[in-house]
Amino acid sequence: MGIYVKDVVPMAENQLKRCGKEEAKLDAELIFRYFMNVDKMGFFKLWGTELDDATAERYLELIDVRAKGVPLQHITGTQEFMGLTFSVNSDVLIPRQDTEVLVTEVIQIIRDRKKSCTVLDLGCGSGAIGVSIARLCENAKVTLTDISSKAIETAKKNAKAMGLEKKVSFEQGYLFAPFEGRFSRDKFDIIVSNPPYIKSDVIHTLQVEVREHEPLLALDGGKDGLDFYRSILENAQKYLNKSGVLALEIGHDQALDVAQIAKKLHQFDDCKFIKDLAGKDRVLIFS
Repeated sequence: MGIYVKDVVPMAENQLKRCGKEEAKLDAELIFRYFMNVDKMGFFKLWGTELDDATAERYLELIDVRAKGVPLQHITGTQEFMGLTFSVNSDVLIPRQDTEVLVTEVIQIIRDRKKSCTVLDLGCGSGAIGVSIARLCENAKVTLTDISSKAIETAKKNAKAMGLEKKVSFEQGYLFAPFEGRFSRDKFDIIVSNPPYIKSDVIHTLQVEVREHEPLLALDGGKDGLDFYRSILENAQKYLNKSGVLALEIGHDQALDVAQIAKKLHQFDDCKFIKDLAGKDRVLIFS
């Protein structure tokens, strides 16, 4: 004797609600669709069908995993970003919708230039930023870097899945380290980065999905959350072509602090503030 989909999915939803998951209904559905390998229409078609006990049990085991705080994206192995599907895992930060503001702005800059642009994605993680730019801009050639070899592996996987091997290249190392000491220093038209910007003493207060399942390297921005901005702003000009642009994602309350760092370093003449959909400062464009 089995159980109907229309009964087991609400059962899963209720379990997730009891564990405090805000998107319990959506998570229950998406995990079911992943488990059964069906799209939204396929899910509706199965709604009135019966599952055998073993199949229902395996589905509920995945729900148990989600209930313990493992991110949905680590269960399904993917995350949608800029209309593209990226492979993700515990070695990389899960791409967020806020970062689409950064990518959209950079894409517009590239398209406005109407000529070939070289882009450096600094601290690429899954490659969501750099790979999206390469995929959506015909005139962009992108170099992606990260200190983590496992992150580089994930980014390479995503680039290959989208057929971008000829448009992207990869370097491993901390920030600009892969380009230091070269006889002919690499320079770029655009440098883009979403660096770690969470204050060290705040990390323990983050949701369990973040603090226990996403890489600390991609979160910890130091005591005041600004360590990486200082390093990037201090060195970026050396790696930018004439009329080059630096585009940075920031925490919602960091815009003035980061702009002040740039001002003190006398590195850039202009700083443009870009807001996210919630009306909060999310991106700074330096030129």
